[in-house]
Amino acid sequence: MKQPISILSIASISALGNSQEEIWSNYLNDQHGITEKKFEHFSALVAQISKENSQEITALKKLDSKYKNLDNSVLYAMLVARKAIKKTAWEPKDNFGINIGSSRGATTLFEKYHREFLSENKTSTLSSPTTTLGNISSWVAHDLQTSGPEISHSITCSTALHSLLNGIAWLQAGMSDKFLVGGSEAALTDFTIAQMQALKIYAKGNAQLDLASQYPCRAFDLEKKENTMVIGEGAAVICLERGVHKNAIAQIIGIGYATEILAHNISISAEANCFQKSMNMALGEYSPDEIDVIVMHAPGTIKGDSSEVNAIKKVFCNNVPFLTTNKWKLGHTFGASGMLSVEFAVLMLQYQQAIEVPFAEKQQHPKKIKKVLINAVGFGGNAVSILLTK
Repeated sequence: MKQPISILSIASISALGNSQEEIWSNYLNDQHGITEKKFEHFSALVAQISKENSQEITALKKLDSKYKNLDNSVLYAMLVARKAIKKTAWEPKDNFGINIGSSRGATTLFEKYHREFLSENKTSTLSSPTTTLGNISSWVAHDLQTSGPEISHSITCSTALHSLLNGIAWLQAGMSDKFLVGGSEAALTDFTIAQMQALKIYAKGNAQLDLASQYPCRAFDLEKKENTMVIGEGAAVICLERGVHKNAIAQIIGIGYATEILAHNISISAEANCFQKSMNMALGEYSPDEIDVIVMHAPGTIKGDSSEVNAIKKVFCNNVPFLTTNKWKLGHTFGASGMLSVEFAVLMLQYQQAIEVPFAEKQQHPKKIKKVLINAVGFGGNAVSILLTK
């Protein structure tokens, strides 16, 4: 990297809550946020935001008559963007950039309008503008009253970290002084769940399952015999500025990215070549021995988890850092997952405590946490690795 990038603030909403205190408190216990949700024709395990957090979304919708027709993927992004900006000295006149992406976009509204079309052979006036992917960043910009550049994109599950890469590129090119980046996902619909089930990667729901004492999503369990991915919903954004700032909560000191040639639409190589390349690029001139923690992508699938661990072993050889993931707690939030992992890393840096996966093999905790590496990858083998320090 040409120069460090400062993270001035971060905000999120997920099954773990939407305030730093609540989120960190939930990371400190061994409970998860996965519940069973009933759809029209079946039930499935999901990780939903709480009723209390849902009330904040409802209140947000009432602030402007135009907001009532927006998808939750947009509303989640608006809520966390407000919270993140509030923690900074940024003002609308700063014309900061915005890049917030999503893997699935306005899933709930799109499916609603599609059902409407199939039954009535016509659809609502707002069906197109409220389901367009660019609708996320543009509505966030409207809500914050800024007039800087607005970017939305979808790069499957590495979307949020690609937003971060874009923000850094704009900052280092001198085209912007400030950038708000992140991802948002609200895809807890029966059709989305059915797609994941068709791929044979989803956790099997069981009405008799004791969710309080068992772990439906076995992310980073390398001994599991079946795939256990669970979809979660949520959003997370960070505020970036070029250079080192005394009030920054973390510094980005390395970025890496890679795409590998795939043998199948959803496949990843046994040793995740894309991750090996992205991690090596993010490390740059830093020694692998300097990394204290890695926040893995680890979606809870057999091949996804094992291939990433294999890649880590290739890069770090006999000195593998402390490994962890948060998907067993808050599910796989697709396009938002990478930024929720960044938040997880920032919290561990701030509180100087590594959070382990309770059912994974025990590891030695680092005495100090100075550098944390975050991984994300999506369908298409689009890997991103981000290196943070205090």
